[in-house]
Amino acid sequence: MLLGFAGAGHASALGQAIDAHIDAPRFAAASWGISVVSLDDGRVVYGHDDGKLMLPASTAKLYTAAFALDRLGAEYRTHTDVLAAGEIRRGRLRGDLVLRGRGDPTLTGDAWADQLAQQVAAAGVTRIDGAVVGDDTAFAGPPIGSGWEASDLQEYYGATASGLTVDENTLVADVRDNAVTVTPTDAALTLAEQPSDTPAFYRPPGSSTLHVLGAQPRKSRLSLPDPALIAARRLTSALEKRGVTVKKDARSVHWPIPAPTGTPVATLASPALSEILSAGLKRSQNMYLQSVFLLTGAEASDQTAPLTEDRAAAGLKAWLGGHGIGPSATTLEEGTGLSRHDLTTAGSLTHLLATVDSPAFRALLPVAGTDGTLARRMKGTAAEGNVQAKTGSMSYVNALAGYVTTKSGQRLAFSVILNNYKPTQGAATVSSEVDAIAVMLAETPEHL
Repeated sequence: MLLGFAGAGHASALGQAIDAHIDAPRFAAASWGISVVSLDDGRVVYGHDDGKLMLPASTAKLYTAAFALDRLGAEYRTHTDVLAAGEIRRGRLRGDLVLRGRGDPTLTGDAWADQLAQQVAAAGVTRIDGAVVGDDTAFAGPPIGSGWEASDLQEYYGATASGLTVDENTLVADVRDNAVTVTPTDAALTLAEQPSDTPAFYRPPGSSTLHVLGAQPRKSRLSLPDPALIAARRLTSALEKRGVTVKKDARSVHWPIPAPTGTPVATLASPALSEILSAGLKRSQNMYLQSVFLLTGAEASDQTAPLTEDRAAAGLKAWLGGHGIGPSATTLEEGTGLSRHDLTTAGSLTHLLATVDSPAFRALLPVAGTDGTLARRMKGTAAEGNVQAKTGSMSYVNALAGYVTTKSGQRLAFSVILNNYKPTQGAATVSSEVDAIAVMLAETPEHL
């Protein structure tokens, strides 16, 4: 792989400016990993600890995206199916109707359910003796990524990457006028309101009870406890609107329960992989990228590992090795960067970016000052509309990795990772400290 150097005292004016920035006293206890590579000739034009393992946060999504595009293809689509788990006679299904997900993270609102209900009705089904069963068994393993922390799991960014998803597996809880409103209204939740001096929402891991502490007005987006059940309820409602009678209440099944069997009666294709990745990378949507990661495991030719995530991780490890990035330089257990077990080097990120560089891949990334997670960043600088990069942030981690063109027209791939930095009160935001280096790259007039 491309290797840089760790030393200080860079000769170029740009190198000296970056050195001065990262050597500031406020970063004395922090760690920087920086790599800048010229895409014109492959030279490492700036490096600082670019071979040091660091927490990448969501810049790890770049690995997932590149791997999935190579293995699955930009036009790959997964699907959501409906199966009749019983005999159909004169419009009567003597059994359950199974709603089987296969990792499409984009099912939102009611339109998807109505499309499937229309197909079921067109197949002649008018009565279902059983229930609509949300089948969440497509991915073998727990619905959370390896290394995700318990405190993440009730938050929107810790929403499960389930085989059957709905509304990005999130809900909105809103407290006002001493009342609690939950959207969507079919969320599988029990509310427990309790007096408290600390206004907060709390849902214990694995529980469907949302504790509402205190009555102060507030609004939060949280993860859903059972997306497959909500999806089943959503399809039940859509069927009933089309005159199909469903006799029993919706329910869900999850791994490791065996998947129900049945005869296909309806199917709905997902958007193309490139569309899912664009939406996921622009917004840094964890559930989208973890779903894509699991799909690579589900489609892997080697199915010897029992868990889908393990197959995906093994496939990614082998793929990275084939592109010159060994396990001592990058190790990923899941597909989002949310795990504290994920590690990479700045040099690995720029090597990846140089390897997969293309207009199509760049188009997936946020653009500084324009869209996605960079929409409000680097405005009014030479980086605006120029830098195309993936952001990454979690407690004590901030990162940025992508592409920039200098004022001299030189095309660069760069990665900046800052670990173990806790700013003092009133200090500049951590993201602005990282952005400052990207702005320096964009504004440099020298050819590096």
